[in-house]
Amino acid sequence: MRDGLADAVYTLGWAAVRRMPEPAARQIFTLIADRAWRQRGRGVRQLEKNLRRVVGDDISEEALRELSRKNMRSYLRYWMESFRLPSMSRERILSGMRITGVDEIFKELDSGHGVVAALPHMGNYDHAGAWIALSGTPVTTVMERLKPESLYDRFLAYRAGLGMEVLPATGGDGDVFRSLAERLRDGRLVCLVADRDLTASGIEVDFFGRDAKLPAGPAALAVRTGAALRPVTLWYEGKDWGARVHEEIPVPDEGDREEKIRAMTQSLAHAFQQSIAAHPEDWHMLQRVWVEDL
Repeated sequence: MRDGLADAVYTLGWAAVRRMPEPAARQIFTLIADRAWRQRGRGVRQLEKNLRRVVGDDISEEALRELSRKNMRSYLRYWMESFRLPSMSRERILSGMRITGVDEIFKELDSGHGVVAALPHMGNYDHAGAWIALSGTPVTTVMERLKPESLYDRFLAYRAGLGMEVLPATGGDGDVFRSLAERLRDGRLVCLVADRDLTASGIEVDFFGRDAKLPAGPAALAVRTGAALRPVTLWYEGKDWGARVHEEIPVPDEGDREEKIRAMTQSLAHAFQQSIAAHPEDWHMLQRVWVEDL
């Protein structure tokens, strides 16, 4: 019954929210965010725990609560925009993006060199994917399976409709790592959300001065295929969207495969840390990341 209700709620969201005026949708989702923030459930408590590590232990409880409120509003904005994105005009998607460094990705792809873009849960990465797809660049990404299966299928169709090739993280027809490696060897762009490990094989890194676990996949793909690994971070700028493509993280000259992957994942963590510190209200992390919480 719970799975069926979740599917019904998302179906209603996609059907109704995209048809209502944007100011009304924003107001509704702001109210939802504020209600969830006031209730201070497990996700919001974990969010505040995470944010305290980002901004430092000296932050007052009042300031932390205000930051988490802004974060929840940003997070619900992501969902509101996701429901509305399929009906958003091409002009709005393209013109509202403020992105720096993306020409370096285009140069790599134009030369036939694959690129792994690794992103944190920041801003609106679905909008970024739609933007780059509309710019004429095919995108491949991975999505974890959701329950019920009908809800997963809706998200799959939604992202495919934005111009993305979406591979299931588990339960697909083949080895997802091998499939991603093939795309990269073909000189394509692979985008992976990479600030939370969902496996037992994550890499332990220093993240805001504490041990955290990040997935090994982006660095492992770069080492395996020779593709360029580039962190990409995102945030909101008023009603528009901001993004930065960071410098390439090169494969180290020394060390074995595991040592190279570990070093590159640490560099990835540092790049994420830089932008999360600058835009903590737009890092939508309501789950556990640091080892001491796991």
